[in-house]
Amino acid sequence: MAFARLGEGDRAKELFDFFSPIQHSASAADVARYKLEPYAVAADIYAAPAPAGRGGWSWYTGAAGWLYRAGLESILGLRVAGNELLLEPCIPRSWRRYDIEFWHGRTVYRIMVTNPFGATSGISHAELDHLTILRPPIRIPLVDDQNEHTIRVVMG
Repeated sequence: MAFARLGEGDRAKELFDFFSPIQHSASAADVARYKLEPYAVAADIYAAPAPAGRGGWSWYTGAAGWLYRAGLESILGLRVAGNELLLEPCIPRSWRRYDIEFWHGRTVYRIMVTNPFGATSGISHAELDHLTILRPPIRIPLVDDQNEHTIRVVMG
């Protein structure tokens, strides 16, 4: 998502919500207009005046995969590159915290991202197993040591 790359977390979340099927089912009027399942991603959301807001091509798995990646990688900022875990959140300023449990083989990484000042992007500091990671970008080497690792990220 381009808005995430620009650090515009509020706009990135707004666009994510536009494509999220559950957001098109908030009321009876929304359900009547959208006309698709609220749990299946539509490949199309029509904009023409007559069927504006109506979804099409539900259960289009390519669209679901891309929406999942947009949320996980572009908003929550969790990406795997080779044998590294990269963290670069771009979230709405109203989000103060989120947690991710990420498994790599039989090893679990418990990630807590806090946002005390309402930033939409940028990392103030981070820790891996209580040791400070000095500067972003946050790159965590992935190991399958069958242990639990704690990652704390503070935005700002």
